[in-house]
Amino acid sequence: MNRNEITEQIVVARLARGLSWQDLADAIGRPLVWTTSALLGQHPIPAELGKVLVEMLGLDESAVPVLAAPPMRGGLPTAVPTDPTIYRFYEALQVYGGAIKELIHEQFGDGIMSAINFSVDMQKKAHPSGDRVVVTFDGKFLPYQWVSADG
Repeated sequence: MNRNEITEQIVVARLARGLSWQDLADAIGRPLVWTTSALLGQHPIPAELGKVLVEMLGLDESAVPVLAAPPMRGGLPTAVPTDPTIYRFYEALQVYGGAIKELIHEQFGDGIMSAINFSVDMQKKAHPSGDRVVVTFDGKFLPYQWVSADG
């Protein structure tokens, strides 16, 4: 069984058992967004946590080592996302990405925000004109370090 097949089984089993992503995150004591991302194939899940999730979802125990293996991260089916929800993030980065980059360089220096030393959170915020989606990216600043060939 490969990771994509297990991911499909997870999605089906979660719905069939009436479990929310939050139920699964709570069961292993991990953040909601991380757990959801991991179950969708973007992070390895430690075996002891994988066993809990596999049992909750009614999956075969042979899925545990596959869930624990480092996955192939990233990748969307198309260069420009076509799913409307994912496309809006793409659109927002097209509009605000340049400004965010400039402000990172101005406030931190020449470098990047890590997506490895990183967390993300999503909250629902009530608003008179309609509920708001609040997404927070929290990544460590990594300065570019130019090293000569001599070390």
